[in-house]
Amino acid sequence: MTVDGRTRRRFLAGAGGVAAGAVAVRAGVSGVARAATGAKRVAVLGGGVSGLSAAHELAERGYAVTVYEYHTALGGKARSMDVPGTGGGGRRALPGEHGFRFFPGFYRNLPDTLRRIPVPGNPGGVHDNLRSGTEALFARAGGRADLHFPLRRVTTPPRPGDLTPAWIRDQVLSALGLVARLPAHEAAYFADRVLVHLTSCDARREGQWEKVPWWDFIRAGEMSEEYRLFFGIGQTRNLVATRAEEASTRTVGRVIIEALLLWGLLGRGQDGDVDRVLNAPTSEAWIDPWEAHLRALGVEFVLGTEVREVLYGDGRITGVRVGAPDGTANRTVTADHYVSALPVEHARPTWGQALRAADPQLGRCDRLRTDWMVGVQFYLARPTPLVNGHVNCLDSPWSVTAVGQAQFWDGRDFAADYGDGRAADCVSAIVSEWDKPGILYGKPARRCTREEIVAETWAQLKDAVGTTGQGVLDDSDLLSWFMDPAVTGLGGPHPSNREQLLIHPAGTLYHRPSAATAVPNFFLAGDYVRTDVDLATMEGANESARRAVNALLDADGSDADRCRVVPLYRPPEMEALKKVDELRYRLGLPNTFDLG
Repeated sequence: MTVDGRTRRRFLAGAGGVAAGAVAVRAGVSGVARAATGAKRVAVLGGGVSGLSAAHELAERGYAVTVYEYHTALGGKARSMDVPGTGGGGRRALPGEHGFRFFPGFYRNLPDTLRRIPVPGNPGGVHDNLRSGTEALFARAGGRADLHFPLRRVTTPPRPGDLTPAWIRDQVLSALGLVARLPAHEAAYFADRVLVHLTSCDARREGQWEKVPWWDFIRAGEMSEEYRLFFGIGQTRNLVATRAEEASTRTVGRVIIEALLLWGLLGRGQDGDVDRVLNAPTSEAWIDPWEAHLRALGVEFVLGTEVREVLYGDGRITGVRVGAPDGTANRTVTADHYVSALPVEHARPTWGQALRAADPQLGRCDRLRTDWMVGVQFYLARPTPLVNGHVNCLDSPWSVTAVGQAQFWDGRDFAADYGDGRAADCVSAIVSEWDKPGILYGKPARRCTREEIVAETWAQLKDAVGTTGQGVLDDSDLLSWFMDPAVTGLGGPHPSNREQLLIHPAGTLYHRPSAATAVPNFFLAGDYVRTDVDLATMEGANESARRAVNALLDADGSDADRCRVVPLYRPPEMEALKKVDELRYRLGLPNTFDLG
C-alpha cells in the first residue's frame, strides 16, 4: 500500500543519533493529507499509555488515527494533573497524580518509545528526562531498624562462565545478608526458591507455577515475620497491589525477582538503572511532549468522550457508540480498524453478546480482577527526600509506598515553580491495601472518609520513616495534600474507584486475551492483554500496543515494518538447565533444585 507513491515502510533513526526536535517521522504525512490519499482510518479507544503507544506506531506507518478519550487530558493513570486553585504569582498549580510513576531498568519497549518523542535540548527525547534512584528504603515501624537496599548495578558484571546456579545463590545470600535480618536457614531457603524458578522451563512456569500462589511457593506461612514481610507482602501487595497469598508465582518470579531485582542489579538485559523516575511531573516531562508529537504526525484527539459500545455485525466491527461522560451527545463513529485500548474494567462493558460470541477470549476477560491502588500527595514546607529512591513501608497495614519527588526534578525549583511559593517538596504516596484496619481509626480504607485516608496515610508514613532528624516527616511541615479524584463516595456505603489496577492472582494468565481477536478489524491493547512482561505496568501497556499494531498490519496486508517487541531478558547460561527441566516436567518430576 502506498501514500503519494511511497510505501508505508519507513526508516526510524537510531535513538543515539537523533537530534532534539528532529526525530525522523516515517512517511511524514499529515492527517489531512492521509485522508486525501485514502489512508486507512483507525479508531483508538482510550488515550492512556497503550492507546497513545498504538497511535504513535500507527501514525508513523501512514494510518489516519483518531484517539477517543474519556478524560479531558491524555495519559490515563500515568498522567499528572493540576491541583485546582493552588497556583499563584505566575507559578503552575501544585502537581497531583494517580500515583507515582517509575521506570525499572527491565523496561525496554517503552524506553524505545520515549526516545522517539522529541524534547528540545534532549538528544534522546523524553528518555533523557529519566533520573535514577540509588537506593530503596524498606522502612520499619515502631522504631525498628530500616533496611536500605542499594540499587546501583554491579560495576563488574559477571563473566559468561560465572553465571552458574551456585554463583547466583551466593549473590542472593550475600545481598540478603546486607539488607535483611533473617535466620540463616530462611535466607538459604529463599535463595534456593529463586534457583527453582530461574531454572524452570516455560512449560513448568505456565503449567505449574502459574497455579501456585507466591506465598505458598516461598512457604511464607512457615517462616518468620521478617521473611513474610520482606519476601511476601513487600514484594507483592506493596508493589503491585496483589496479595502474596494469591499472586501468581510465575508473575512474581519472572518480573519482580528476576527481571527487576536479579537481572537489574547484575545489569543484564536492562535499558538502564533498576529504579528511574522522571525529572518533572509526568505530563510535563512525558505526556505533553508526546501529545504534541502525535499531533504533528496527524493524530487527532477527541477528549471528554466515553466509549459505550463496540458495534458488531456481519463478522466485523461496524462502528463505536460514544458520548459525553454525562450521558449526552450520543453518536456513532466509524473507521476501517478499531483498537480497544481501554482498561479491562472499562473495556468489558463495551463488548456486547454478539461480539463476545464471535471471540470467546473476550468473555474470559470477565475473570480478570482489578483492585485499588490509589495515590495521595503531601506538599511540604521543606525539602524532604526521605531516600534517593522509593520507600516501601513494610509494616504499614495499608501497604504504603512513597517517593520524595523534588530531589529528582533537577530542572525545577519546586517553591518557585509550583503553588503559592510555600511548598518546597512533594512526597507522593500510594495506598495498596484497602481492606485492613488502619492505625488511627481502626477502619479499612474503603470505610474511611477522604480526610481519614489522608490522615492514616500520613500517620503510617511517619511511623515508618520516623519523626525526627533531617529528611523525615514532621507535622509542622505539612501544608496541604491531594488525593486521586478517581476515588469517589468515600465515607458512604458504596465507594468507587474509576481507575483500578489489574492484579495477578494464580491462574490469571489463562484468562488474558491476545492482541489479535477473531474479528478481523478489532484489536486489543492494554496491560491486561497477554504480553511477555506479564504484569500491570506501563511496559506491558506499550508492548501490548505494539502487538496490536502488528496484528492490524497483518490483517491489513500492509508492507510496513512491524513494531519491534523486546521480550524479558533470558540469560543464555540458564537455557541448558531449562532444557533438562523441560524433560523432567514432561516426566512428572520436580525441578532439579526443588528439594521441597
